[in-house]
Amino acid sequence: MVNAMEDILKKAVDFAFEAHKGQKRKDGTPYILHPLEVMTILGTMTGDYNTLASAVLHDTVEDTPVTAEEILSTFGERIAYLVACETEDKRQGIDPRLTWKIRKEESLEELKNCNDIEVKKLWVADKVSNMRALARAFAEEGNKVFERFNEKNPSEQKWYHASVLEYTKELSAFSAYKEYEALFGYIFSEKQK
Repeated sequence: MVNAMEDILKKAVDFAFEAHKGQKRKDGTPYILHPLEVMTILGTMTGDYNTLASAVLHDTVEDTPVTAEEILSTFGERIAYLVACETEDKRQGIDPRLTWKIRKEESLEELKNCNDIEVKKLWVADKVSNMRALARAFAEEGNKVFERFNEKNPSEQKWYHASVLEYTKELSAFSAYKEYEALFGYIFSEKQK
């Protein structure tokens, strides 16, 4: 059984490498480093191979030509479900600056009503990775860093992350959650403004 689980993880990593080939993050780093980091962070909260595989795949449907159907047919229902829980409706063809708030409200509503602890762990791992990158840039640029994002208002970004922290607080004993809280405090504390 362990070999089958390790195989699914290797298959997911290979799939993600191919899907994100050539993509860069906002900071210019290879995109694949983010899902790999999310998987590593998630590994501090769970040993479930399906959840770990979903971590490395979590942005494939949202940010590459990969479809939800491809994830389902390639990896099965559980992984497809976990990836779907991390996938926003980007509203193709509409300026993402105009849809940021509604996309975040929709995804937060899903998170708020979710009873699957593995979904919440995946969310926290993703946000820790994102906040690490944001904190590095924030240390150099301050609030100018928000100019990179579709939502440039730091108070809106603060609202979003505060909501994620609230809706995942049952994970507060995990070091990843504590790191997320600490990074949130660093970036959004009043003394930083």
